[in-house]
Amino acid sequence: MSEDVERRIIKGLFTVPLKDIILVIVGLKGEAHGYEILKELEKLAIGLWKPSHSNLYTILNKMVEEGLLEPREEYRGKVRRVKYSLTPKGLEYLKVSNDLALRVLYTAVNYHEALKRKLDTLGEKREMDKEAVREYLELLKSIRDILDEEIKTIEEKLS
Repeated sequence: MSEDVERRIIKGLFTVPLKDIILVIVGLKGEAHGYEILKELEKLAIGLWKPSHSNLYTILNKMVEEGLLEPREEYRGKVRRVKYSLTPKGLEYLKVSNDLALRVLYTAVNYHEALKRKLDTLGEKREMDKEAVREYLELLKSIRDILDEEIKTIEEKLS
């Protein structure tokens, strides 16, 4: 992909991550309908937020227009349901987006480590709230688990 496309993707990671999250959800599930996507978004936001139905379907329709998702209609009786799957363009976008997100994460970790070293040097070390430290530790463990799973997947592909 071109540098311009990467720039747009990285900008999206900071300004409109919902599209990227939807691609991740559809990519992991293989195929998902709007309600499934909505429920996953709600889980990711720990139940504190979810987009409105109209906002979600507006985004999904735009993603279809952009060629990132492919809709497939199915019927249960008279009830119409649209399931979405990644197009080849959507899969490529997701791969690049994921790689960029990981690079941003690694950069953020480096900044945090540099800040910690700086504070230690300045003697500004302060006791942190133990619950905050526990929450941060859990976040790091979940990131580690994601990275371990990615390493395992890549190692399986190589063997």
